[in-house]
Amino acid sequence: MYGVSGFCSALGGVLMTFYMLSGYGLHAVGLELDAIAAVVIGGTLLTGGSGYLLGAVLGVLVLGLIQTVISFQGTLSSWWTRIVIGALLFVFILLQRLMTARRRL
Repeated sequence: MYGVSGFCSALGGVLMTFYMLSGYGLHAVGLELDAIAAVVIGGTLLTGGSGYLLGAVLGVLVLGLIQTVISFQGTLSSWWTRIVIGALLFVFILLQRLMTARRRL
């Protein structure tokens, strides 16, 4: 598992380097929220960490769609992507809390 994790992170670093055309190590600072938001929107529970790979992929697609729509809108600031993602993450966390509270009863 450590080998697979190391390989995936190295592959991600190489792809990020090609995308940014630079090898600066702090380019990905702040992308942690995007990773967590994609997995939570995809259906992974924060309380137990159980979820599906397809859900995480769908969460990434939803976040990509939101970022693309806001960036191509032209009239909105880039901060709106963070605001919308934060609000969507808040809604999904509330839904998870409601679902887990009903299961306990």
